[in-house]
Parts: sequence; C-alpha cells; structure tokens
Amino acid sequence: MTSIKDDYLNYLSKFGQQEKRSMFGGTGVFINSAMFAIVTPTSMYIRGGNDLDTKLIKSGCEKFRHIKKSKTATVNYYEINKLFLTDQSQCDSFVEQSIAFSCRDKDFRTSESNRRLRDLPNMRLTLERMVKKAGVLDVDTFFNVGAVNVFRRVCEHNGQELDHKLLWIFAGAIQGGHWQLLSEDHKQRLLDEYHQQTH
Repeated sequence: MTSIKDDYLNYLSKFGQQEKRSMFGGTGVFINSAMFAIVTPTSMYIRGGNDLDTKLIKSGCEKFRHIKKSKTATVNYYEINKLFLTDQSQCDSFVEQSIAFSCRDKDFRTSESNRRLRDLPNMRLTLERMVKKAGVLDVDTFFNVGAVNVFRRVCEHNGQELDHKLLWIFAGAIQGGHWQLLSEDHKQRLLDEYHQQTH
C-alpha cells in the first residue's frame, strides 16, 4: 500500500523528469535543478511567485511553515492537498505555473549578468556591502570561498568575531534557502569548521 506522500510524489512525477532531495523535514522536488514543490508525510506544497501567490491564496491554500523548536520559518510554498482532491485540473494548472516560475527564476538567478550577492536568499544590501569589503566581490567567489571562509574574512575585516547567525545566513545563501531551515547538525558542523580554522 502506498503512503499519502507516495501518492503526492507520483502525482508530481507526471510533470517531467525530477530530482528529489531531503529538506525542510520533507522532500524537495526539482525540475532542471529548480525546486518547485515540498512533499511531507501528510502534505504537498508548491512554490508561489508573482500572480500565482494571489491565485493560491484565493483558492484557500495555506503557506508552508517549518517549525523548529521555538522558531517558525514561513517560505513561499502553498499547500495544495484540498485542490488535489477536489479540482485536479486547477491543481495541474497551478503546478505547471509553479514549475514555469521556478525555472524562470532559477535561470534569472544563475545568469551571470543578474547574479548579485544581495539577490541570494537571506542576503540584502547591507550584507552584500559587508561581504564585498571583506574581499568577496561577486557571487561566484562567494560560492567558491564557501560560508565558513566568507564568515572568517568578514570577522577579520571587522576585527572581531561576529554573531554566528551570520555564518548560517551565508550557508543558507549558498544552499538556496532560508537560514532558519538549516538543521542544528549542519549549523554545528559549520561552527566546528570555523573554530578549527581560527584556533
């Protein structure tokens, strides 16, 4: 007997060749390396974007919340379980729009001319300036140097060890997700690696 999660993954598989990765306590579903869905043991979520957000909200779809200890991170994915059960053609249409938006967004973010540090997840203009002052001038360098080394350079440039949250912000930016969604183990590994380099 298949589980509900299997049913959701089987449904999504009809939209094209996919890759799957564990994330957010569920399974991230990708087409052409662009993530468009999250499937948990009980729910299926698709990524919003542009006017698709409004359509999903109007259809009564709730935003995905990832609860970790005392924190809740809300990401731009919407639950489509009810639609899947009650209006398959509408559901299909939303999934197709989500895939199209996710692929376009990925292409935009990875095209050289448009890749700016501030466009990465978690990053903003002040962090972009901070990173550039520490000698990491562009996205490719940022990815190649890695979160731990970028954090170390920023700390050295500032003459003091900064809040470790910054390390996780950089790691999330490289991974393409919200820093609060990094597992505690991953955060600890990053911290250990940083301390090994600095002590």
